[in-house]
Amino acid sequence: MNIASSNASLPIGLFDSGVGGLTVLDAMRKRMPHEDYLYLGDTARLPYGTKSRETIIRYSVQVSAKLVEQHIKLLVVACNTATSAALPSLRAAYPGLPVVGVVEPGAEAACRASVSGRIAVIATESTVRGGSYREAILRRRPDAQVESRACSLFVPVAEEGWFDGPLVEGIAARYLSPLFGDEMQKAAARPDCLVLGCTHYPLLTGAIRRVVGEGVRLVDSAATTAEAVQGILAEQGLARAERPDRPEQGRLRFFTTDDRERFARTGSLFLGTPIAEDDIQLVDL
Repeated sequence: MNIASSNASLPIGLFDSGVGGLTVLDAMRKRMPHEDYLYLGDTARLPYGTKSRETIIRYSVQVSAKLVEQHIKLLVVACNTATSAALPSLRAAYPGLPVVGVVEPGAEAACRASVSGRIAVIATESTVRGGSYREAILRRRPDAQVESRACSLFVPVAEEGWFDGPLVEGIAARYLSPLFGDEMQKAAARPDCLVLGCTHYPLLTGAIRRVVGEGVRLVDSAATTAEAVQGILAEQGLARAERPDRPEQGRLRFFTTDDRERFARTGSLFLGTPIAEDDIQLVDL
């Protein structure tokens, strides 16, 4: 048996600052249900988006080291902030391990979705400051007009499990009205595509949609990241073969750095399926 085929039985590792990356895990399970997954949410240090670049890199390297200890075959940085700041550092730290971020797949999806080339990106403060989405979009589509806005309150609101209602819609309107507020006056300049540049944001889609209107394409990177991971696994011979003696769903394991009960409660909403507290291991980084 060659190294690639023996490694195919190993799990895929994912991490995020909290439970937002579970939206990426959900998309990956739907596309590759027979794979095993190990997810780490660094909830003790949430959110990453307000931290300095140096701190984000340090946290990301520490979290990744914990996952690599578990013998993973591929690492998914299921956090836009960590992808923007730490992806080169992680690839340098683990040169033999495929490392996939969420920004490039999200930028690719946005370029495909936008007809006019006017693309808005909402993300954490750190992701917007780093300009990773803008750079990735313009590399693919040099004529694009990209506007970015930090929506820092979206992460704690989503982590609280508040996905809709007047409060969430009010926050969304405060952030997004300058871009989408006056449809008649700004019709020629309005973006026709909005990138949800944080893995927490897709859970707020209902409130966001009511603010931006039905004519705007909403893009999140979960599905396109899952597609990219599937391609890499196939290309490198790391995909786990489906077998009649294996259950359809692979194994899920969860790590968190704080409060297993809260992770189980809120994480179940993000993943779309119940997470038992007994399936979550508390870890110290």
